[in-house]
Amino acid sequence: MTIDLTAPNPSFTLNNGVTMPALGLGVFQTPPEETSAAVAEALRIGYRHIDTAAAYGNEREVGEGLRASGVDRSEVFLETKLWITDYGYDQALHGFEKSAAKLGVDQIDLLLLHQPLTSDFERTIGAYKALETLLADGRVRAIGISNVMPDVLERLLGETDVVPAVNQVEVHPYFAQRDVQEANARHGILTQAWSPIGGITHYRGDVERSTLTDPVIGEIAAAHGLTPAQVMLRWGLQQGRSVIPKSVRPERIAENLDVFRVALSDEELARIDALETGERGGPDPDAITLETFGREIPEA
Repeated sequence: MTIDLTAPNPSFTLNNGVTMPALGLGVFQTPPEETSAAVAEALRIGYRHIDTAAAYGNEREVGEGLRASGVDRSEVFLETKLWITDYGYDQALHGFEKSAAKLGVDQIDLLLLHQPLTSDFERTIGAYKALETLLADGRVRAIGISNVMPDVLERLLGETDVVPAVNQVEVHPYFAQRDVQEANARHGILTQAWSPIGGITHYRGDVERSTLTDPVIGEIAAAHGLTPAQVMLRWGLQQGRSVIPKSVRPERIAENLDVFRVALSDEELARIDALETGERGGPDPDAITLETFGREIPEA
């Protein structure tokens, strides 16, 4: 998808006509006690898109941060995800109720299935059909998926009616999943990058290479007076992806938003593309099962 990065608060128009700010604040691994302040600060300085998930355990604090910010609810795009233990039609409808109550809202802007649960795909289909119902009822404005690979996407499309608006997947310079991006594009699905600055390459401390210290990215950053993180976010945006970087530090939150003033050249984009390693940082989506990753999502 293309995007006008010179516009104020650039946004994507999803396949159902809903607009979504291109850059948002992610709160994966943000402790609940730090989430409210991070969200409030992000909204204070101009963010209008927040991404969370039931499994993150901080939806309630996202809602608190929204209310503390003083920014009107209508101005903020809230995105969350249902976890696999709430799959199945009725369970997913209740999962929405839990998330909405924790967020303190009546309507969620974008609701995703967090994983495809390929080991029990009937539950996945049931959950997605629940999302379709919520969309038809106006309880959510757009629906989508996360960590869905092309073959699974085709299965999902064959058994459901509404094409997902978004597929949120791991995308950073070391693992861009071009096949997934191409499959998304063929169906008019926006690719949204989790770990857009390659945080997954250094969270665990057991990876020798980190995108934040990569010499190519560092050289491009120095040439433009940017940080490596800003270069990676700009790379994602210029290639038509939604990006949702996470941080709890006010200076980093502000830095991540300041990526619209400098454009990267085609050569620079290609140099970043060439850093691909083919190595996934997160778990293989097929490895996500109820036995290995099942967890109860608390009631509101």
